[in-house]
Amino acid sequence: MEINDANLQTLSAYLLKTLSPDVNERKPAEKFLESVEGNHGYPILLLHLIEKLDAEMTIRVSASITFKNYIKRNWRILEDFPNKISDADRQTIKTEIVGLMLRMPEQIQRQELKHLRAGFRYRHEFKSQELWTEIKMVLDNFAAPLTELFVGTMDLSKQYSNDASAIKIIYSSLTLISKLFYSLNFQDLPEYFEDNMKIWMPNFHTLLVTDNKLLHTTDTEEAGPLDKLKSQICDNIALYAQKYDEEFQPYLPNFVTAVWNLLTSTGQEVKYDLLVSNAIQFLASVAERAHYKNLFESQDTLTSICEKVIVPNMYFRDTDEELFEDNAEEYIRRDIEGSDVDTRRRAACDLVRSLCKFFEQPVTQIFSHYVSSMLQEYATDPVKHWKSKDVAVYLVTSIAAKSKTQK
Repeated sequence: MEINDANLQTLSAYLLKTLSPDVNERKPAEKFLESVEGNHGYPILLLHLIEKLDAEMTIRVSASITFKNYIKRNWRILEDFPNKISDADRQTIKTEIVGLMLRMPEQIQRQELKHLRAGFRYRHEFKSQELWTEIKMVLDNFAAPLTELFVGTMDLSKQYSNDASAIKIIYSSLTLISKLFYSLNFQDLPEYFEDNMKIWMPNFHTLLVTDNKLLHTTDTEEAGPLDKLKSQICDNIALYAQKYDEEFQPYLPNFVTAVWNLLTSTGQEVKYDLLVSNAIQFLASVAERAHYKNLFESQDTLTSICEKVIVPNMYFRDTDEELFEDNAEEYIRRDIEGSDVDTRRRAACDLVRSLCKFFEQPVTQIFSHYVSSMLQEYATDPVKHWKSKDVAVYLVTSIAAKSKTQK
């Protein structure tokens, strides 16, 4: 289909009719669009209409939804089925789609990103031959394009680092890509990602240590795009530290340093809770591995971890107190073992347990000092310093809980 005004007007008219409440008008329009979707140039025509500034927003959004569904149905090439997207159209889409997304209004951007949100279920599935077959098929068709998209989006993050609107969309895209990486790597380490670890891991490290003031938010409750991305990266590297530590070993020391710096520079605001808990869980995953003992065996290192990471994140904050007063059951549910909601306290407790696996005596000695100090502070004014006693009790129970089940 040639890109010209006549075809754009025709397509606009049919897209508008697909929004009609009259089934006699809507159905024929839908049938027409189905009949032409195999034509060369059809998806490119949709992209031009999405970008057409003088077109009505309803038509542009409709074109965006139509394009999303078209890609979802037809992008994968299946044996014995016709390929509805020509090689030339595929290449144009790959070249244009990210730049187009950055130029579009937010309601259109949401449509173009929405289809990426599906497909995270592999982390929850039971192992089966059917599952392995599906994952293999997805990896064969999607791993390389995902990696190319990741590299391309990383380049865009540098190119648009001073563009407030664009950089937020880019970081949201990077977060979705990172979530897909986690899901595709959860069941087992795919050969493709093992071979391309040299692409993914250095870029993950770059994102973990990069700051951009345009991505900072004033909201104390809701995490911003920068915090969400770093949180997901901590999830990804914790997965590799837990399950693929041999392959991940060359990259691990740099990540430990990056996560340590992140934890010691991140505030106590609620918006950082998931980031902090995921970062601490990464350290816990590393600390329980025998061949990483050397990273933690120094007395100064253990003291610093206890002082700067564990104790601060066990404190009962004002926001915790508010949640407890509003809904005590929800607070307790979050704080107990087995909840699917991570908290700073639970993560800090897991880190204590991991450190005690190899360093129980020095960790116990360090915490004994803190427990004594906090109980003394509580004794000076029980009403004012009751939170000090709360932390002391939590420290004691953290050290005492040696197994995964807390009674």
